[in-house]
Amino acid sequence: MPGTLIVSASGVRGIVGVDLTPELVARYAAALGARAAAAGNPRVVIGRDARTSGEMFARSAIAGFQSVGCEVVDIGLVPTPTAQLAVEFHRAGAGLILTASHNPVEWNALKLVGPDGIFLDGAAVAEIRILAESGGPARKAWDGIGTVRDDPGATVRHLDAIEALPIVNVPLIRAARLRVAVDCVRGAGGAVIPVLLARLGCEVSGIHLETDGRFPREPEPLPENLGELGDLVRRSRADVGMAVDPDVDRLALVDENGEAIGEDYTLAFAVRTVLGGGAVPHGGRVAGEGRNGSDRPVVVANLSTSLVVEDAARDGGARFLRAPVGESNVAKAMVAEGAVIGGEGNGGVILPALHMGRDAPLGVALILQYLAGQKRTVSALVSASPRYRILKTKVKRGADLPPLYEKLKARFPEAATDQRDGLRLAWPDRWVHLRPSGTEPVIRIIAEGPTEPDARQLMDACRSLL
Repeated sequence: MPGTLIVSASGVRGIVGVDLTPELVARYAAALGARAAAAGNPRVVIGRDARTSGEMFARSAIAGFQSVGCEVVDIGLVPTPTAQLAVEFHRAGAGLILTASHNPVEWNALKLVGPDGIFLDGAAVAEIRILAESGGPARKAWDGIGTVRDDPGATVRHLDAIEALPIVNVPLIRAARLRVAVDCVRGAGGAVIPVLLARLGCEVSGIHLETDGRFPREPEPLPENLGELGDLVRRSRADVGMAVDPDVDRLALVDENGEAIGEDYTLAFAVRTVLGGGAVPHGGRVAGEGRNGSDRPVVVANLSTSLVVEDAARDGGARFLRAPVGESNVAKAMVAEGAVIGGEGNGGVILPALHMGRDAPLGVALILQYLAGQKRTVSALVSASPRYRILKTKVKRGADLPPLYEKLKARFPEAATDQRDGLRLAWPDRWVHLRPSGTEPVIRIIAEGPTEPDARQLMDACRSLL
């Protein structure tokens, strides 16, 4: 039904053939290209994930770019972080990635990237929306149409850059000869993750490695969607299972017993690796100086990220800061604070030494290094960390949220409040976050506590008011 189009800092998302059409994609691409050209750089990079509508929309977007005189670099079917890196590599004025990330198969989206490789924020997306929906920018005449060229090497450059990172100890990982089971949900990861694992000396077993976009399950790598990967881990006696979302910017883990451990542990383990807990080469903790006069390294995560990440940062001697949900928000905070690592609790790892975007292939390398350095099972590493129970749910959008926020604050007057992104109520060992989603027409409720009843109590308090 009409009305599914969502325009936010997460891009422009809609159901294919309903709200998201080739005509709309061409208008938004023209608006993005015109913005880049007006800033003095008409070169743009375009990439896509494996969704069945991706190739069609890529053609529409390329036409839109050409119509405003852009020089288009088409990198084809790639992970989202590969496209972000390609924007920087080509010194482009903008990038467009056609992917709906974790949304169901009937969705697709436009993710808009600035010249720094970081997703455009909400204000910039709003400017592009106004231009696109007002008929679009002026088009070029016959002698001003833009050009198109292919770049088939973007993925290889991405993997090379990961292996070249000083923080990544490739010999250590290769010597461990880890057995890894992989689920790529028939998205863009099938052409990348097994290749990376092979380069790092792993024995690989995989499911859903085809890149045809016909997802065999719900594509979000949540524990309830990873049962088949758990079976594969047990059958192949793998040391770890790894699942990515369709555009390969999120990574979830399954332990050696086939049990999904939750996406937050991806970032927590990566933080421990970077801060010195994963046999970092050259010895010692990472050398880094945060902004604001602090000589301690800084870690940034979003408001919905588990306390296991905060614990990992504290154990590594870092300052821990939170930012509103959304990759661009976290990236901006990381730049402002000079963070050494950050990301989101949905399995998104951001390492500024590589680029300012969530990167599942990077996460794969850091997790493998952590396992190789610790020489312990995934379940043992989880058990060694403070334990919390995090619960996540979503309800259809419709309620007027500000009055609800006030009722919740009145119900929990002792809680620390944060209203930069919905409402987050926090105590030393628990928290609840209620916010409108930027990627789906829903309200998300996330709660965490020492036990499931503790988290359930907070979640139920929100649900009862909705």
